[in-house]
Amino acid sequence: MQFSLTLDIPPLPRPIAYTDSILLIGSCFTEHISDRLQMHKFKVHSNPHGILFNPLSVASSLDSYLDGKLYTTADLFYLNELYNSWDHHTRFSNTDASAALNTINESQSQSAAFIKQADWVIITLGSAFQYYLKETGKPVANNHRAPAQWFEKRLLSIEEIQNALNNTLNKLHEVNPSANVLFTISPVRHIRDGVVDNNRSKARLIEAVHALCATHQQAHYFPAYELVIDILRDYRFYDVDMVHPNYMGTSYVWKQFVKSCIAPTLYDIMQQVQDILTARSHRSRFPDTDAHKKFLETYAAKTQALMNKYPYLDLMDELKYFTPNP
Repeated sequence: MQFSLTLDIPPLPRPIAYTDSILLIGSCFTEHISDRLQMHKFKVHSNPHGILFNPLSVASSLDSYLDGKLYTTADLFYLNELYNSWDHHTRFSNTDASAALNTINESQSQSAAFIKQADWVIITLGSAFQYYLKETGKPVANNHRAPAQWFEKRLLSIEEIQNALNNTLNKLHEVNPSANVLFTISPVRHIRDGVVDNNRSKARLIEAVHALCATHQQAHYFPAYELVIDILRDYRFYDVDMVHPNYMGTSYVWKQFVKSCIAPTLYDIMQQVQDILTARSHRSRFPDTDAHKKFLETYAAKTQALMNKYPYLDLMDELKYFTPNP
């Protein structure tokens, strides 16, 4: 007897390789995927603006890298004893305006260089709701705990979402013609919008993204949202808030991501990297014993051999850990 649906995910026509440079941008679910890619030593540049939920903010941030934009003090505002940017997550905020600006522009410069040679841009959209400053009409990426009356909240239309991202994809392929794009929709429920409006929001994102994939040959879709909502379909795969997928849920999505998006020839390498990272996390109670020293020697040799065989793997931190100074 079958107790769940199945979802056949076609493999990417050009799977992700270890030699690829991967820019990830979007909602908090982006960070689950980027963390696991980084853990397996893929070349990743993740959320240069911080977490972004809505498509206008995602498109604007990508445009800023492609245009080589640098921010000025005029782009900052002071609130709650911090200098903030309406385009950025709070992790860029600072009590000092110059420090905030330096952090933002350092990220801008790194991202502008990275996107020009990126092989993949992975975009995770979380919500079609957009907030605008009432005073100026500016769309904002983060409210920074400003008073609610400062903002107008609006549900973007499918056309608005599609047009913004279409313009960005066109600009991306002018700057980097070989870049591939992978869209996902976050399975995180934006329950503060209400159950009905959350579903309306997700539906608009899904429809817009599929329209983009139909018109851009290098754009593809990975069904993270459908895997959690339609295949797992159980609150045991969610955290206690019943909003965010838990470790089991994100692990299941990652497993499907590997199967459909990463070249099968890399699975063995990924397992060897995982083995080395697991060994590094080991904390011996008796580090002066011969057994522990042998353990370090064994994994130093494994790490060096893997780096020699696959020079594109950066395992220098692990190698240093396994070869402590005498």
